[in-house]
Amino acid sequence: MKYVFEDGRDFAIKMDSNDSLAHFRDRFYLNEGEIYMDGNSLGLCSKDAEKSLFRVLEEWKTLGINCWTKSEKQLFLYQDYLGELLSPLLNARKDEVTVHANTTINIHTAIGTFYHPTEEKYKILVDDLNFPTDRYAVDGQLKLKGLDPDKCIKIVKSRDGKLINENDFIDAMTSDVFMILLPSVLYRSGQLLNMELITKEAHKRDIIIGWDLCHSIGAVPHDFKKINPDFAIWCNYKYLNGGPGASAGLYINKKHFDKPAGLPGWHGNVKETQFQLNYEFDKASNAGGWQSGTQNILSMAPLEGSLKMYEEAGIKNLREKSLKLTAYLRYLTENKLKKYDFVIGTPYDDEIRGGHLALEHDDAIRINEALKAQKVIPDFRYPNVIRFAPVPLYLRFEDMYELVERIIDIMENKKYELYENKIETIA
Repeated sequence: MKYVFEDGRDFAIKMDSNDSLAHFRDRFYLNEGEIYMDGNSLGLCSKDAEKSLFRVLEEWKTLGINCWTKSEKQLFLYQDYLGELLSPLLNARKDEVTVHANTTINIHTAIGTFYHPTEEKYKILVDDLNFPTDRYAVDGQLKLKGLDPDKCIKIVKSRDGKLINENDFIDAMTSDVFMILLPSVLYRSGQLLNMELITKEAHKRDIIIGWDLCHSIGAVPHDFKKINPDFAIWCNYKYLNGGPGASAGLYINKKHFDKPAGLPGWHGNVKETQFQLNYEFDKASNAGGWQSGTQNILSMAPLEGSLKMYEEAGIKNLREKSLKLTAYLRYLTENKLKKYDFVIGTPYDDEIRGGHLALEHDDAIRINEALKAQKVIPDFRYPNVIRFAPVPLYLRFEDMYELVERIIDIMENKKYELYENKIETIA
């Protein structure tokens, strides 16, 4: 889409005045004068999330063990309820989505379920830009099977260290590839991959394919009825604002419901027989069949309030505003920050851009620290990327304008020189 922007704070204020989603900002806890640009790492707390958490706490307090079955949303089946709220973000069936464990455990679960190599077909195809935990899980699963990751993992390398060329992946889908695991959006550059194309080409070759949605869920609408992946995993604490360490998400395509779970546990049992406590596992025929131990209710509860906000706002409306916010920040960067040697590492076109913008600079570490002192919460990624996520539920166009003004102040007055070129534990 072609956007027409103007410089000046008045223009930003005008865009905010025409924003139909602006009122959602008032439902989040925001610090006065702070510009929170790190929602692609940890989303902010909302009053809606707080309310659902406090309700569940009250149910535990007043009902004790009866909270499992006599609570408002029946906590024993809470993962099914949250899966139903999540499913529209994927355009998936509600029984294909569940909330379970954390991202890495869900990768182990998926690989344990789907990866059954043969002598001829045994390789797992990955990229060299994905978040490391995905590779840790893949390597770990291979070693558990007595296989050598160096021989079984096939890495498709980025041509420029920033972006993935989909054709390189298609070319790498040789007859020895059994499985593919890819990110939907690259966590550094923000590139959004053509999931439908890659999945279609994988299935033509009888290759199982799964997607890591950590940097797209809640920022990008997905259509899993069209994409038709075999599985997907994601965290719920970034754009979905489920809280620190919120229980993660897992999608299993309905065509695989008859498969044994890779890491079975008693909460994946058919509910009607679960408390018969039989030693023979009777797996449920839905995504819930991949549940393992007892679900972490208190790390799930905030997600309920947040997902209801998504239902109210509409993921397509949020995507439209997100794209406009990132395009506006790009416009301001190109017109006001280029003279300070900033480079945008995120693709230009809407169709291949996720929910954040990556600004590259040789002094990114020190600039990132200076931004924090200026009450901007950014997100540094090694070696030279400062990520900015204009989350549409709680950020404004004026925030983008003010952000750039604060960067100009840092660069003009060399405030970044006050800081060491050293990465903090949480950047």
